[in-house]
Amino acid sequence: MRVLLISANTERMNILPLPLGLAMIAAASRRAGHEVMLLNLMFEEETEAAIVKGIEDCRPQVIGISVRNVDDQNMQSPQFLLPPAQKVVAVCRRSCDAPTVIGGAGYSIFPESALRYLGANMGIRGEGETTFPAVLERISRLESVSGLPGVYLPGQPPPNRRYAMNLDTLPLPDPELLIPAVADSAGFWVPVQSRRGCPMDCSFCSTSAIEGRSIRRHSPAAIAGWLSRVARRGFRNFHFVDNTFNLPPNYAKEICRRIIELDLGLNLWCIIYPKWIDGELAQLMARAGCREVSLGFESGSDRILGLFNKRFKIEEVRAVSKIFAEVGIQRRGFLLLGGPGESQESVEESLDFADSLNLDALKITVGLRIYPGTPLAATALAEELIAPGDDLLRPRFYVAPGLAGWLPEKVTTYRTSRPWVM
Repeated sequence: MRVLLISANTERMNILPLPLGLAMIAAASRRAGHEVMLLNLMFEEETEAAIVKGIEDCRPQVIGISVRNVDDQNMQSPQFLLPPAQKVVAVCRRSCDAPTVIGGAGYSIFPESALRYLGANMGIRGEGETTFPAVLERISRLESVSGLPGVYLPGQPPPNRRYAMNLDTLPLPDPELLIPAVADSAGFWVPVQSRRGCPMDCSFCSTSAIEGRSIRRHSPAAIAGWLSRVARRGFRNFHFVDNTFNLPPNYAKEICRRIIELDLGLNLWCIIYPKWIDGELAQLMARAGCREVSLGFESGSDRILGLFNKRFKIEEVRAVSKIFAEVGIQRRGFLLLGGPGESQESVEESLDFADSLNLDALKITVGLRIYPGTPLAATALAEELIAPGDDLLRPRFYVAPGLAGWLPEKVTTYRTSRPWVM
């Protein structure tokens, strides 16, 4: 079948995001024998004209549309990001008769409510590398897609989900689909995902809604081989988007060893769960080319960490931060202030703790975005901050009682004398 895949995201909130998941689906669809064209709206000045031209060029029989973000998670001035995606769906449906299929990380958190809002024919929650080709097969045979794992249809009950336990059964993305021709090989960060799923169950987190709880992996050899393929095109900067690069530790070490053996001269950026780090892993990461780690410690108060269901204490964060500093890896910290149980005292603890780490950069978020199905959502419901049946598609935030006025001002004052704080 002829397939047009559209990355609807045009936001550049932190780094320039690339449609990693959509490129993987494109690779899987091509492997299944389909003709695929990928359109990335990030680099299009006139998105509607680009969509219409893409449809004219491809003459698609099915259109897949990826939704990366639903909002910007900014409580002070929240931006709801689905209206442009809704317009993408509308243009597609107006321009041709091909069924529209929604997917992506943002969609997977809100599979029913986002499908209603966007007006597509169907949605795929979670991994699409196996489900989307199955949808194409059903459509090519003029059969119903009802009952396929992960496929949501308007007005029908939620389906079961199925996960690929061995990610090596799924193709890694073709570099020519993932990386745009306009990319600057010297300053461009290429995303890479070696594993999916997170069992940490942080009280506010939506990762398990997107990827599930079980950690599922590509083999270290497959990841190193893919990095080598992309490096041959001149790219050296890679961002591991794995939520927890260091879990499990032995797997992380083996990936580093494989990269070291290839001697690719890479610059790597990884996200670290600040526990279960030893000197050997940090040294291997440095030798593999890791230049920076993101430390998601979220709080400098052990009491708040317990309420977040974190599995570490602040002294473990301090030890992990020191280990990375000793091997020359820069450290970017993250604070998430205002959650359940937060007080002025615990905020002060967190800011003092962040100062004591001498980080290279610090990102502070005020207020917690409430996601459906999380313990945070249950707390917000119990405190009558949200109503029963609220689908939470439009951004809603939690701030502990008594902090709504004081906390933003406190953080603003803290930032003014610290240029490394965002």
